[in-house]
Amino acid sequence: MDRTLITNAMILDGSGAAPFAGDVLVEGQRIASVQRGGGLPRGGARVIDGAGATLMPGLVEPHGHVSYPDAASNADFTRLPPEEHVLVTMRNARTMLDCGYTSVLSGAAAKPRLDIVIRNEIDAGRIPGPRYLANGPEITVTGGLGDDNALHLPHLETPTFAWVADGPDEIRKACRLLVRERTDLLKLNVSGDTGPRNSRSQRAVMTDAEMAAAMEIARAAGVRVCAHARSAESVKMCVRHGLGIIYHANFADEEALDLLEANREWCFVVPALGLTYQACYAASEWGFTPEKAREHGLLHELEVSVDTMGQMRKRGIRVLPGGDYGFAWNPHGTYARDLLLFVDVLGFTPMETLVAATRLGGEIMGRPDELGQVKPGYLADLLLVDGDPLADIKRLQSQDALLAIMKDGYLHKAPATAAVGSPA
Repeated sequence: MDRTLITNAMILDGSGAAPFAGDVLVEGQRIASVQRGGGLPRGGARVIDGAGATLMPGLVEPHGHVSYPDAASNADFTRLPPEEHVLVTMRNARTMLDCGYTSVLSGAAAKPRLDIVIRNEIDAGRIPGPRYLANGPEITVTGGLGDDNALHLPHLETPTFAWVADGPDEIRKACRLLVRERTDLLKLNVSGDTGPRNSRSQRAVMTDAEMAAAMEIARAAGVRVCAHARSAESVKMCVRHGLGIIYHANFADEEALDLLEANREWCFVVPALGLTYQACYAASEWGFTPEKAREHGLLHELEVSVDTMGQMRKRGIRVLPGGDYGFAWNPHGTYARDLLLFVDVLGFTPMETLVAATRLGGEIMGRPDELGQVKPGYLADLLLVDGDPLADIKRLQSQDALLAIMKDGYLHKAPATAAVGSPA
């Protein structure tokens, strides 16, 4: 069995406890031992001298769009031919792992089977990438988010970006087709969005009957469901129907917050603040100036989000950083910006933010007993970071600061040769 001993590290274990000096022994895919103060025997293991660097769990992206090609519009996703699109998705998967994200829960794919085939290739060890829960296209309704970009042409047999399905029977069919292709998740666009025509963010666009139909198929197939839900009513609908992965929730009112708090043991909220923040302040190159952001309501949405997420933090609702990377102004490779936004904009502490990105990430992945912590028995998804991310969370935005990246006990990125000892 392959064995790796990481010595002389400051261990930030993901539990929320203060870092401590120590050693970690990895055997095969899992962490075999964690020793405070160090002193674990080498026993024939490969030795990595941490030299005082921070050893922490791999990061989790809970709202990934690995197949989104850093395009300026959703329509550009559908224009990209499938051959090129597969290669783009492969590159993005590797980029995510290069950035220290060892797990991703997909928030939707740009084409029906892109997530699925990339997940299968990663699982088989044929291409590098994070642990991957695959999704299909977003399922929307007429007048909902994605309707403007969805393709309705009768000769097309498969959906792209968004699949318009009206009424319970069409929703069931869409879900069954994706389950047939072995998706891990389904994505529902329950509310509208801020900006696009006819899909405003402060209303629900799906009906209770349509959501119930999706949940019926998901439960029968044993797959999970996530939802784009900005409006208060859409958030309440999600909780009522047992849908526990809620994206955005910007306009949650007091009743919605009460519901989320009462069900916080199984509900997760992922605000995906990065896309809105960048659209407000860094999208002028693509014609979206701060003035247009205000005109379209995005600045208001951002201001409301800060207050809403602050209330969720106080109530102990599980709020996770990440999401919606893959647009031109919010490109792949910049995922850890969300960690900084949690601290600088939303008011979370660095420790709260890193726990949300690791331990809570393991929970949203559905593997709370083996992902997201540096703990014996857990999968060896580990980062060795030059510096202290609690003192400077921006360190995690630099690939150069990631001295080593391990997934499933395999060193995707090994530290400098001088820091690694041969098995003794």
